[in-house]
Amino acid sequence: QITTLINHKDKPKRSDKTLQAIQRVGQAVNLAVGRFVTVGEAIANENHELKEEMSVACIEARRAGETIAQLTDVASLDHPESDSHITIFTDKTGVVKAARLLLSSVTKVLVLADRIVIKQIITSRNKVLATMEQLEKVSSFQEFVQIFSQFGNEMVEFAHLTGDRQNDLKDEKKKARMAASRAVLEKCTMMLLTASKTCLRHPDCESARINKDGVFHRMRLALEQVIEIVTDSRSSGENEMAPISIYSGIKEFKNKVEGLRENLYFLSKENLSTMLEVILEHTEDFTDSAYTSHEHREHILELSKQAKMELEQLVSVWMQAQNQKTKDLMEDLEVAILKTCQCMNELKREVHSAATSLAADLLKYHTDHMVLKALKITGVEGNLEAVAEYTCKLSEQKEQLVEMCRLLRHVSGTEPLEITCIHAEDTFQVTGPQIISAAETLALHPSSKIAKENLEVFCEAWESQLSDMSMLLREINDVFEGRRGEKRVYLSLPRPGKHNANLKALKPVKLDTEEQAKIAKLGLELHLLTSDVDSETEKWEDQENEIVQRGQGMSSMAYSMYLFTRGEGLLKTTQDLFHQAEIFATEGTKLASALHAFSDQVHDDDKPLLLLEAEKLISMCKQLQITAKASVQGKSATFTKVDACILKTRNVMTLLCQLLPLCSKLLRKNKAGNGCLKPAPPWREDRIRTGTTAHTPERRAETFGIKCLENHVTNMTFLESK
Repeated sequence: QITTLINHKDKPKRSDKTLQAIQRVGQAVNLAVGRFVTVGEAIANENHELKEEMSVACIEARRAGETIAQLTDVASLDHPESDSHITIFTDKTGVVKAARLLLSSVTKVLVLADRIVIKQIITSRNKVLATMEQLEKVSSFQEFVQIFSQFGNEMVEFAHLTGDRQNDLKDEKKKARMAASRAVLEKCTMMLLTASKTCLRHPDCESARINKDGVFHRMRLALEQVIEIVTDSRSSGENEMAPISIYSGIKEFKNKVEGLRENLYFLSKENLSTMLEVILEHTEDFTDSAYTSHEHREHILELSKQAKMELEQLVSVWMQAQNQKTKDLMEDLEVAILKTCQCMNELKREVHSAATSLAADLLKYHTDHMVLKALKITGVEGNLEAVAEYTCKLSEQKEQLVEMCRLLRHVSGTEPLEITCIHAEDTFQVTGPQIISAAETLALHPSSKIAKENLEVFCEAWESQLSDMSMLLREINDVFEGRRGEKRVYLSLPRPGKHNANLKALKPVKLDTEEQAKIAKLGLELHLLTSDVDSETEKWEDQENEIVQRGQGMSSMAYSMYLFTRGEGLLKTTQDLFHQAEIFATEGTKLASALHAFSDQVHDDDKPLLLLEAEKLISMCKQLQITAKASVQGKSATFTKVDACILKTRNVMTLLCQLLPLCSKLLRKNKAGNGCLKPAPPWREDRIRTGTTAHTPERRAETFGIKCLENHVTNMTFLESK
């Protein structure tokens, strides 16, 4: 709008229509500035240390906006009434000055606001670190639960702040690094919970302590990397650049070679030779790898030798052309350039084929997760010798996958994908030893439920990373074949449609960054709530209680919906999600019925509160069911429905976190002899007993076979609900 005002044509005469258009633009600028300044002033009031600077910048911006509005006000312009085309003399210099002042002051406001956001993220990080220190030192389970609840809230706040910041980043490389760090923090949150609980349950177990320390260390590194990205700084020793990949090296080398067509003198032959040497040094990562096939190794060596020869020929013709630019020499130079570039293209194609074929083979070979399954079985059996044998096999698998990530990085094609490969390599390097320490702990304490759950969580992280590698491999192939540019596709929300056995036919929906961040935040909150619900259900002595079983089932379904927000798990399409939301709501209604039955045993003083909470649950579940069944069309409407379903599921889970401890408290009162509960009549006992056994197969079908969070998602069986 400002550009429109400044660039308007300087005609001596203007019609009323033109004047009114200029006035509307001026007023629009003033209104926009007013709204912008209002936000700036609100920020200033909340941040006293920058209030003065922010207030001055806001005053300048408001003054500039008002000046522009005055200068474009038709009523203040002098014009003769006799001419149909009105003659005006506007103060264009004044508009330019006001526009410059406006842009300057708006920039100041944005810079100050940015400083505030950075400070908020640093403050949030410091709170998380302080709570982590408390979690490391706790010695009782009760104290841990209280502090972890606070930690969960702080992590959600940190996720919100860093998610918004990630969306604001313009640098794709920084954005990818931020995404990698946030992914580490999200996955480590669950690891921290189970690893800490295991350590508390088995305080003298060295492997449990090592396991827990590894999680805390990794979270601290991820937190520091987030701050490093946000503040645009690196700690000492990290200033060196990451090694260049073969793909980017070849791209730069070809650009230099092709530049000789325009300028024969812009670089030296030594520079070109050095660039090729660096590329060929990196090809040694392939030729020296034990996992590169003999055929690929031979082809890479042949092409490397050919590249040297082509460059020698190019340099020879190039040097001659510098001395005398004859037509024949320039034609020879063109041929040499084409042959050199063609050779480099073939080399790039060969290393790409070597890396991607190795990755495809390894991912296919490890898709059954046999080593992880064996570790779980031998751990539960307490077979230390067998666990040691399978940990060696897992270490071998880790080395294979790490090598795969290193080779894929060379052919990733874009900086964001290169960073994703580095992140995957780090994940395998760290998670492998953590699985081993978790398995050793279980083998030492085979009857420990929490040690078993802890191993499940780390195995799940490994399997999740393998799943991510399959997606990454597809993206790398897409970039290489020219099917995709720099921007990545978010795969968490497939196109709406009925569940189809042929999942390969489904295409991913491209979401903008705001949608991605919004769904990710809700997903993380849902994830933390499932942990809270599981912690509450674990406290119940009677695990066969209908309230507990319903709560566990709902937690499992909510967890599957969280996995959907990450593009993982058994819910593959939006229709799967909506169907799961319907079943979740139905299960919530059944839980409310169980609460009503439970309230019949509660004395009058406690009954109203319990019934009130049960009615809230029924109302929330009805709203969720209506939302899940609503018919929508189009990408935007589908995303809105997905967002609403997950939001309402989160609200139900929040209520469930309040209901479970309330019911547990009433049961404890009864056991303490306070007479809180009335004795259940015989017909009620029969009904409850029948309900807790008869409904189990029904629920198993309704929840797509999803078990409690304690059982790993890979052991789930997807069953169609009829």
